[in-house]
Amino acid sequence: MRAEPSPGSPVSIPSTSTNAPAVTPAVGPTADLAVTPGRRGSLGPVGLVLAGGISVQFGGALAVTLMPRVGALGVVTLRLLVAAVILLVVCRPSVRGHSRADWGTVVVFGITMAAMNGLFYQSLARIPLGPAVTLEVLGPLALSVLTSRRALNAVWAGLALAGVFLLGGGGFSSLDPVGVAFALGAGAMWATYIIFSARTGRRFPQADGLALAMVVAALAFLPLGVVESGTKLLNPATVALGSAVAVLSSVLPYTLELLALRRLPSSTFAILMSLEPAVAATAGFLILHQALSVPESMAIALVIAASMGAVRTQVGRGKAKVKA
Repeated sequence: MRAEPSPGSPVSIPSTSTNAPAVTPAVGPTADLAVTPGRRGSLGPVGLVLAGGISVQFGGALAVTLMPRVGALGVVTLRLLVAAVILLVVCRPSVRGHSRADWGTVVVFGITMAAMNGLFYQSLARIPLGPAVTLEVLGPLALSVLTSRRALNAVWAGLALAGVFLLGGGGFSSLDPVGVAFALGAGAMWATYIIFSARTGRRFPQADGLALAMVVAALAFLPLGVVESGTKLLNPATVALGSAVAVLSSVLPYTLELLALRRLPSSTFAILMSLEPAVAATAGFLILHQALSVPESMAIALVIAASMGAVRTQVGRGKAKVKA
């Protein structure tokens, strides 16, 4: 029987070949090292997370330009449907040989993705991209504090949180309260996504679990998109833009994050998510022409410093274990 850690417990899975099945993770205080220090590519998981963050935020900026065509729910529907089709074709996941617990994990993961996307795009329909991501990232930040076993990680989380609020201008009173509520809800789902993405990665080989979960998410959201957008979802130009959003915001980032979470502790991953507002601000500037202010630039520096500190703390802890 496969061991299952408690939600958010730091875990580590040894690097495997791309054709090898997922390995049962070690669980406990000695199992939270992201990768073996000194090994070539030891910062690989961090690079995967950063690449996924860049992809998803530029995809979000592109999605904002698509909303006037089909609405927020229509954009989410296109994104999830196209992503599900792509992942099914590429991964060709097996539906046999999985336990009831495996399927339960996939279903919860899929519903979580649907809720996270739906809430976030509802917030984008009401507030700008930068503040929306700033509020959403509070979910992963809270997770990092709750799951961390080191006081220093709480310090990094606090520093990132200060940057998050600075990026929001020190407050959000000028924003649509409904949009703020949607963004905070998306943040809660994001924290849940981190937990179940890690669990799915441990239970299924490659990205098979992600592909199956994406199908669940797409089917769960399809009725909402049809009700709001109807035949607008079939417009060729809209489908093309929706496909681009799906690749940038779902296929690439979710795959990269799932792979990273096989080797990266949840606490470190969650703090790395504090980079998302900085990436979102950059994407908003380049695509939506939203300029950065001095406080926003300072906030970006804070969240980057917090993320770098979290990674250095994790790597330094691993080196100490090797010396011991």
